[in-house]
Amino acid sequence: MTQPDREQVLSALNTIKDPVSGAGLSDAGLVRGLVLSPDRVGFMLEVPRDQVNLYGPVRAEAERMLAGLPGIKKAQVVLTAETEAPVQTPKAAKLSPQAADQNRPKAPVASSRPAHVKRVIVVGSGKGGVGKSTVALSLALALKGLGLRVGLLDADIYGPSAPLMLGVTTPPAFGPEKMMIPPQAFGLKVNSVGFLVDADQAMIWRGPMASQALNQLLTQTLWGTEAEPLDVLVVDMPPGTGDVQLTLTQKTMIDGAVVVSTPQEMALIDARRAITLFEKTSVKILGIVENMAWLENPVSGEAIYVFGRDGAKILAQNLKVPFLGDVPLDPALRKGSDEAQPLVALEPDGDVAVRFKMIAQAVMAQLD
Repeated sequence: MTQPDREQVLSALNTIKDPVSGAGLSDAGLVRGLVLSPDRVGFMLEVPRDQVNLYGPVRAEAERMLAGLPGIKKAQVVLTAETEAPVQTPKAAKLSPQAADQNRPKAPVASSRPAHVKRVIVVGSGKGGVGKSTVALSLALALKGLGLRVGLLDADIYGPSAPLMLGVTTPPAFGPEKMMIPPQAFGLKVNSVGFLVDADQAMIWRGPMASQALNQLLTQTLWGTEAEPLDVLVVDMPPGTGDVQLTLTQKTMIDGAVVVSTPQEMALIDARRAITLFEKTSVKILGIVENMAWLENPVSGEAIYVFGRDGAKILAQNLKVPFLGDVPLDPALRKGSDEAQPLVALEPDGDVAVRFKMIAQAVMAQLD
């Protein structure tokens, strides 16, 4: 049974009225940290401290409603209190994006990077399902293949995948000053929230909690030393343009961003949003990678353009950003990620590895 997507869940939650403003829960800004995973959905219902009792029935109603959605086996709504009351919008009304921006504090200027790390590269996408994590891992391995010391930070707080893709289950050890010593796999230093929680545990965290977790993984990990600094830290960002992305781009000096998209128009729309986020936070766009560009017919060898053709390349041309390269929809690449046998590491002379080597070289050329 097909699981509802984020917009469908938010629309369903909007049928439940906020007892204070009269607007739907989504429009009232009360749905925080919405998490969708296979068979599960959950969010934080964050309300003023003096109104917690008022929202008890709302929490129960929201949980019952979510549990009744197709494909959902478990729903969890956590009722939590704010220190201060949120600004309420008028009944059944929404703030415009411009008005909302005026109410937000100005973005801080990034002024630091993790200790003993020369460069930080983020790999992002506007949506999930485009193979962003596979591209981030493959890029990290390709950079290592160029002779660089490389680390991989799995910053996808709500859907960590590095432990599965690399076959690492041992959490980081702790060294001096409580710094985390990252596990190593295939020559990469790796850290992920996935090392610290059960694989089937839903990360139902508010934005500030997720941002704090990311900050700890970023700054309290011993990525390098003065004698052996890390040349490149590749950060696999969560999909979207929310709190976690803003925390990273606003607090860390980032040398550049790689945006991943499939050729499909639905993915390209969200890729544009990711590029806009990086531009607004003054992060250099290193380029776009088109993933799942085609599927090779196993009989004839001809290319089958499952998701359309050259969409990301055309987007790069239109936005005047570099096109880093394309990667086919290769079953071996998918299989390698699922079985902790990354193709770029195990078949360095294969077509996929060579493509990522060229992408890595293009990325480094943008940084030099």
